[in-house]
Amino acid sequence: MPLRYLAPLAALAALAVSLLLHGRWTWADGSAAAFGALTLVGVWDFAQTRHSIRRNYPLLAHFRFFFEKIRPEIRQYFVEDDTEERPFSRNQRSIVYQRAKQELDKRPFGTQLDTHARGYEWIAHSIAPAHIASSDFRIVVGAGRAKPYSMSVFNISAMSFGALSANAILALNSGAKQGGFAHDTGEGSISRHHRVHGGDLIWEIGSGYFGCRNDDGSFSAERFAENARDRQVKMIELKLSQGAKPGHGGVLPGPKVTPEIAEARGVPAWQDCNSPAAHSAFSTPVELLQFVDRLRTLSGGKPTGFKFCVGHPWEWFGIVKAMLETGITPDFIVVDGGEGGTGAAPVEFTDHVGTPMQDGLLLVHNTLVGVNLRDRIRIGAAGKIVTAFDVARTLALGADWCNSARGFMFALGCLQAQNCHTGRCPTGVATQDAWRQRALVVPDKAERVAAFHRNTLKALAELLAAAGLAHPDELGPMHIVRRLSEAEVRLLSHLLPWLEPGELLRGAGDAAEVQQHVFREYWPLARSDSFAPRAPAAAA
Repeated sequence: MPLRYLAPLAALAALAVSLLLHGRWTWADGSAAAFGALTLVGVWDFAQTRHSIRRNYPLLAHFRFFFEKIRPEIRQYFVEDDTEERPFSRNQRSIVYQRAKQELDKRPFGTQLDTHARGYEWIAHSIAPAHIASSDFRIVVGAGRAKPYSMSVFNISAMSFGALSANAILALNSGAKQGGFAHDTGEGSISRHHRVHGGDLIWEIGSGYFGCRNDDGSFSAERFAENARDRQVKMIELKLSQGAKPGHGGVLPGPKVTPEIAEARGVPAWQDCNSPAAHSAFSTPVELLQFVDRLRTLSGGKPTGFKFCVGHPWEWFGIVKAMLETGITPDFIVVDGGEGGTGAAPVEFTDHVGTPMQDGLLLVHNTLVGVNLRDRIRIGAAGKIVTAFDVARTLALGADWCNSARGFMFALGCLQAQNCHTGRCPTGVATQDAWRQRALVVPDKAERVAAFHRNTLKALAELLAAAGLAHPDELGPMHIVRRLSEAEVRLLSHLLPWLEPGELLRGAGDAAEVQQHVFREYWPLARSDSFAPRAPAAAA
């Protein structure tokens, strides 16, 4: 019930009571009636299931909605506009809310963006638009393996049970089931809540080996195989680093390790749960690939790969050289970006560690093209992807599919309150507080998750059709245009041009043949037997 209805309702109720009791208005009767009317509204808010914020904050939530309604005017004249708020603008959040609720997602009166500003991007359209019958765009991962997976080009990125509430996990997985797309478990492993609705899972395994660990924290092949062969698990993802805090690791304090979280992770309840910064199962690029191959075998031939945020280029090049030497390739690689979100991270890591997704994606894609491995390895990407244009731009830069975490959190009702690390999430998305998470009603939010996915892909189909394309795999860098400064043009042409297939194999260190500083400088330093670089003299 909008706030604008509360005052008239209370006034009418007060007038009716006064007239019935005294035949005239009295302040005492009016106040009592108004109090009663507002109480009824509060009870209604508490009982309804559509709005999480109203369930947790009866009456008060209406004031938020009221100020949200007048907020554009306040911002326009006094504070900021719809495109300035960080990390996601109001426009970005609004499009998710509208598509999740299946409300009108159109905009009047033209763009609010400065189309002449540096950084403005657009997709080139065709004079001969295409017709696309279905927006259920899919790609096959692990072709030639025992159990390949046909996955959507838009999926739920890694978010663990523990970081998210039980109700959030239930709603996400139910939505994934309804929409036929994948739900990444995050490194917190597979909880009982992931299994209720049977949605497709990508099982992420981090350095803590949660769900597949021995008591000392080392990797357990037996426990891994038991979980990995579950029919609900479609792919195995080894997490090397996370975009929001790569190279950091973390500790979940004992008071937060509830029995449910302990059960999912395979750790003792109410004791500190450590996620080390580095893996203990391997220490070199070759060992990494051997471990990936071992996981694939133990899973029964399911697509297996790794996720990382690009750091030192020579480490990534070392992994590629190990692929060439051993013949072992992952089925997929997910490139996470430094702009990614997390429940909690030191501000220095959030702001200044980790290569942004677009830069990392270009490097990974180009490298695989340069060594003739791109056709064998699928690439996923994650990093502030919420709209169909975000998806199109990322696919054009070399990805095969996209993952979104905060986009699907918005679909669940997240308000960007940024209280994820406090346990006081107002909408029940990122909290283990039973009282707060009851506000998140699973059936309603599951429908929103599925609707957000479906409507985003419909919007993607419209973009592709306008560009004269039939499928996202036809997108290339020529379809996306970005306005750059002269300095950026020089930097981009020097740093990250597109490589020809096999170009690195033909002349890895030749500046005349490989016109690219990052490859010319760092490819010779990379080693397959160590993540450490060669000495420059040895490389020469």
